[in-house]
Amino acid sequence: MALVAVVMGSESDMSFMQNTLDILSELGIEHEALVMSAHRNPEAVREFGQTVRQRGIEVIIAGAGGAAHLPGVLASWTSVPVIGIPLPTSDLNGVDALYAIVQMPAGIPVATVAVGKAGAKNAAYLAAQILGLKYDSIHQAYEAHRARLAQSDNKPPIA
Repeated sequence: MALVAVVMGSESDMSFMQNTLDILSELGIEHEALVMSAHRNPEAVREFGQTVRQRGIEVIIAGAGGAAHLPGVLASWTSVPVIGIPLPTSDLNGVDALYAIVQMPAGIPVATVAVGKAGAKNAAYLAAQILGLKYDSIHQAYEAHRARLAQSDNKPPIA
């Protein structure tokens, strides 16, 4: 059963969101990927948000560009943690999406990561940290990943 739902507003967002999916797979975290638009299909987003907990999802990762309403709209329909990824899909290169996601009103939080591919990776790592509080196997996988990062930082420079 999926623990993480990775949601994007358009299929064209997959070039960024694939980073999230790859890391979740690498860490052994069950997940599902969905395309749904807060603007073009708001009823589907509402239904998903209202039923996500019953489906076993414990973290939502939502990527959006431009006006970037998807993470906030999802957060308005559920108390499951939502991690928003601002995507650089507009003329403003994701700054508009960053502001839209990070400026949620009090009481409806959305954790916000960096714009673009780095943010897409960090969203998966943040989900692993959240889930690792409950699932030891995820905690161990994430700790092993962090240890590998530390090892790669301690290699001697290439001459």
